[in-house]
Amino acid sequence: MNWITNYVRPRINSIFSRREVPENLWTKCGGCGTMLFHRELSENLNVCSNCGHHMGISPRDRFFSLFDGGIFTEVAVPEPVADPLQFRDQKRYPERMKAAQKKTGEAEAMLVAEGEIGRTPIVAAAQDFGFMGGSMSMYVGNAVLAGAERAVEMGRPFVLFSAAGGARMQEGILGLMQMPRTTIAVQMLKEAGLPYIVVLTHPTTGGVTASYAMLGDVQIAEPNALIGFAGARVIEQTIREKLPEGFQRAEYLLEHGMLDRVTDRRAMREELITLTRLLMGLPPAIKGDLPAPSDAESQTTSDGN
Repeated sequence: MNWITNYVRPRINSIFSRREVPENLWTKCGGCGTMLFHRELSENLNVCSNCGHHMGISPRDRFFSLFDGGIFTEVAVPEPVADPLQFRDQKRYPERMKAAQKKTGEAEAMLVAEGEIGRTPIVAAAQDFGFMGGSMSMYVGNAVLAGAERAVEMGRPFVLFSAAGGARMQEGILGLMQMPRTTIAVQMLKEAGLPYIVVLTHPTTGGVTASYAMLGDVQIAEPNALIGFAGARVIEQTIREKLPEGFQRAEYLLEHGMLDRVTDRRAMREELITLTRLLMGLPPAIKGDLPAPSDAESQTTSDGN
């Protein structure tokens, strides 16, 4: 027994301990604690297969799953003045921007794109909470305006996925000024008679909730998303009352009339296809609809080859 304990077992352990395990191979679910294999989690759109908990997803990954064939074209967004207030806390604002860009691989907190969903042309915008908390900056204001202008120009519905902690403090009043600017962008869509659909994801709070995130013709939310203006603790301290269970969560807001739907991310694409076609006066989408064959393919078929 000593030979097995003192020699064989340490030898086996040393062999297996040499194997390098790739980082980020497993992700722990924040809802139930289940360890999820990264590939299966990605295929499930970052939704836990055990409890249905919706984890964060980047705008680019969201668009890849949303648009037909994962094909979309980015809409250009005007670049604002960098660090207009020369803001500095523990770090300079440009340093925080570079760190966020390196972390997410994106230039800013919002991505705007155009493409088709279920053969229906749309313009879409999505915020990235991983980029400085998805905070509303001058760039985000420009992005909402650019998306709305493109939708009006092309006569397409505008779908926006919100995820933010509020306005970006490093831009001060300039960040807060995006609230009226984005409200004007939404008004442009309404005057053009084009649908504006908002999908509120976890979390959507602060000035974003007080502006473009709650102005949709249809308000949809992902399950258990936190949606509100001020935090629950601030509200409790102000009104000196205990808030109800689940306050500011998507299901509570749906029950009290602030939302139209709560939809699982895995069913969101079909939901948006149905809504956009309905609001645009188009017939229902055909399941399994394929693009029309090209002229060359049609000629080949007619020749019998």
